[in-house]
Amino acid sequence: MAIVTDIGLWELIKHLGQWLSNLNRAGEKRKLESIEALRAVILAARDTTVYVRKINDTGMQDHHEETRLALMWTELGFRLSDLGLSKLAKRCDIKGRYWSNPDQFDTDFLNKADISLVKMEKLARQMVSEIER
Repeated sequence: MAIVTDIGLWELIKHLGQWLSNLNRAGEKRKLESIEALRAVILAARDTTVYVRKINDTGMQDHHEETRLALMWTELGFRLSDLGLSKLAKRCDIKGRYWSNPDQFDTDFLNKADISLVKMEKLARQMVSEIER
């Protein structure tokens, strides 16, 4: 099964703009759900960053921690998909699949998927900021 991963930054920004426009017409509950999900992406990025730093410092992987990260990112993908954020949801899903088995993806695929923690956190922060305006 092939996954389309060539999600360019412009395409993602355009998608997010359309989503935000639709969200502005949504009810307060939907806005709060969206903010919560986006904040969860920020927390997940930070949580994962700490784990990566631990691996770099100790040289040791923790499969229990990787299981937790895989499930957390996958769940975020589901939440974002339910809210209509399909492109960010796809990135979270790929991140979850990565943590379930890092060897399943080659470097080229990961680069095209553009799932860096810094970028995902930045996008989530920008979206929270737009919603809260």
